[in-house]
Amino acid sequence: MMNVVYIHTHDSGRYWAPYGYNMNMPNIMQIAREGIVFRNAFCAAPTCSPSRAALLTGMAAHSAGMLGLTHRGFSLNDPGKHMASFFSGQGFETVLCGLQHEAEDVSSLGYSRIYRCDQPDSDRLRWDVDNAELACAYLRELHEHPFFLSYGMMNTHRPYPDHLEGGINPDSVLPPWCVPDNAENRRDMADYCYAVEIVDRCTGMILNTLRETGQLENTVLIVTTDHGIAWPFMKCTLYDTGIGVSLIMRIPGMEYKQHATDCLVSQVDIFPTLCDLLGIEKPDWLQGTSLVPVFQENLSVRSSIFAEVNYHSSYEPMRCIRTDRYKLIVRFDDYLGIIATNIDPSMSKDALCRAGYMSWNHAREELYDLDIDPVERVNLIYSRDYQKIYHELNKKLYEWMLATNDPLCVYRYRIPAPEKARINMKTCYAATEQNYEQW
Repeated sequence: MMNVVYIHTHDSGRYWAPYGYNMNMPNIMQIAREGIVFRNAFCAAPTCSPSRAALLTGMAAHSAGMLGLTHRGFSLNDPGKHMASFFSGQGFETVLCGLQHEAEDVSSLGYSRIYRCDQPDSDRLRWDVDNAELACAYLRELHEHPFFLSYGMMNTHRPYPDHLEGGINPDSVLPPWCVPDNAENRRDMADYCYAVEIVDRCTGMILNTLRETGQLENTVLIVTTDHGIAWPFMKCTLYDTGIGVSLIMRIPGMEYKQHATDCLVSQVDIFPTLCDLLGIEKPDWLQGTSLVPVFQENLSVRSSIFAEVNYHSSYEPMRCIRTDRYKLIVRFDDYLGIIATNIDPSMSKDALCRAGYMSWNHAREELYDLDIDPVERVNLIYSRDYQKIYHELNKKLYEWMLATNDPLCVYRYRIPAPEKARINMKTCYAATEQNYEQW
């Protein structure tokens, strides 16, 4: 039976070289050339713990019970449905090296072995490299059983490492399109570019070890991230800049129809795909669809994907449905103002708020025609020409919510949080403010 190596990063979106960005990523580019790049892959929730919980259980975040961040009091309903626990039950040795964000108590997730350096307050570069070395040491061992190895990195989470250490010239860097192209944002993006180089360096260590030990041609390799990068209008939003993710898979012996696909996929599809590739019966809780037909024939396996936000630093419940052409976003809270705590701290956030962004409001519903408006600027919710589309998408969205036991179907405006959860007041500017809602 084949092994599985799952390599994952924080907050990277699609800002990687295989997606056309000028990043120094020779190792991940090599994986992309030998595997398949999903150009339209989406997470199930654009916040850290909910996204990872959805991928690793094969369910919507709310179905898995992960409505918020683990370090703020949220948890899986059943850790036994986590991929590590499931594959342990299938005879795999399941190993964690580095980061995970699905449980405060990592021992509950079912890993056979856990290798992690103590996380430093600084020098995330060293932490990611040290954990990569631990992963490589494990890979060099003799294995009696197939293994599932999860290797997670920190560097692309804010605060980024200093670009000066990486020798990156900010004058030659382009910030994300949704923030101004100015000196501050170029420096910030240069820091992110250096973080990505570290990600690639660590990925290369694992790739080379698999190759040197002769295990590469018996190992399914998955390289992905949790959600969009931590900039305004990206992470913690349901725009494509928030839910669009890098997803690259390399499968031994697979004859790909093509090495990049535009087929619409969700990260909840990864679990059933692995079951098919490994010849394992799928558990009954899975909500995703196997991607094997995409690999073999470039055949679409789904007509729509769904994503959600519930709790991040503050409560901001919303859902979306996205098809190849259209996107509908629905907000489920009476408060439609800007929630600053759900925007990670950065120079771009501070500049945006100084310019008056906090006086803006969101629309309760947003409808976009992505063929005409791929950057989601023109809300068509009141356009008479799109009313049929709106009603079709709205119906499918609510059918999905009902089918997946979405708590918003019961608690229309306020999903209860765990008793000890820490939820910032919506009036807070930063998530570090200890001004929490009372339950």
